[in-house]
Amino acid sequence: MSTFIAGKEVGPIGFGLASLTAKSPPTPYDEACKVLKIALEKGANLRNGGQFYGPQNASSLQLLNHYFTLHPSDAKRVVLSMKGCFNHPTYISEGPPGPDCSPKGIKTSIEKCLEVLGGKVCIDIFEPARLDPNVPVEDTMETLSEYVKAGKIGGIGLSEVNTTTIRRAHAVHPLSAVEIELSLFTIEPLTNGILDTCAELNIPVVAYSPFSRGWLTGQINHLDDIPQNFGRLYPRFHPDAFGGNLKLVQAIENVARRKGCSLPQVALAWVIAIGKGKIRGGPIVVPIPGCKSVDRVKENLTSVELDETDLNALEKILGEINVCGDRYGESLKKYMNM
Repeated sequence: MSTFIAGKEVGPIGFGLASLTAKSPPTPYDEACKVLKIALEKGANLRNGGQFYGPQNASSLQLLNHYFTLHPSDAKRVVLSMKGCFNHPTYISEGPPGPDCSPKGIKTSIEKCLEVLGGKVCIDIFEPARLDPNVPVEDTMETLSEYVKAGKIGGIGLSEVNTTTIRRAHAVHPLSAVEIELSLFTIEPLTNGILDTCAELNIPVVAYSPFSRGWLTGQINHLDDIPQNFGRLYPRFHPDAFGGNLKLVQAIENVARRKGCSLPQVALAWVIAIGKGKIRGGPIVVPIPGCKSVDRVKENLTSVELDETDLNALEKILGEINVCGDRYGESLKKYMNM
């Protein structure tokens, strides 16, 4: 069955750009473009980037400009979702740190994205990375809808929003997508009403961090494997949470081993199964894993189908082993509308 987002067909797995430009060290453009090209050839044509994914002169936007300079014909094949309206304390200093969904903030963000992309690719979905608590969501949607009408963006998405906000926003202008964290480490959307609401309103869900920031890659086995500063930003990497979360990873790895595939492949297949209604009735769900190498993207995009035995085994694991720690620390949690 074909999957459509923003009126365009997308593959069952997309690609998140953050790992290429926002993680230190950034991936050299030539290598990053090889990764993006392979991902596209393997069907991952939904691209999810951010204006603040890296320094202002080397973010997702500059990488995409470089890519489409090399491969201009690929622009028509890609569905691009771009996040903005967020003053990153490290990378963007247009105003106070945090979301800015004022009319001026939205205008500045969209115009900057369009300027850097240079007309080489369209923005199919533009989404504020987080909602501005000082601006009613209705006002944000009204402002964004003017850019849709003007043809500057194709549609509107929201990220990290609750069911009430989704309904309020969708009543003003149809949402093209809702982006949430969803993985074997983050199963709350199965019960908090977000998936139900999106299914009811026919809004596709874009699932970010399907590997839970590395926990489900199989590459984290010791505290020394955790990237610098992750423990401060993400409590699931705190030393007191590490042992419990490693236990969950090892249990899921056993399922992958019996299946004859990798841990990341099981993690992605589980998210895809939600969108197929295998776990529960739900909306379209497209995970957007990121990676930094050609070998990793090939592994991630090798299709794996979970059968009933696999899904039952994972359900049993999730019922017996709880994730330790919140998704975000206080410095980032304050921006969430959940």
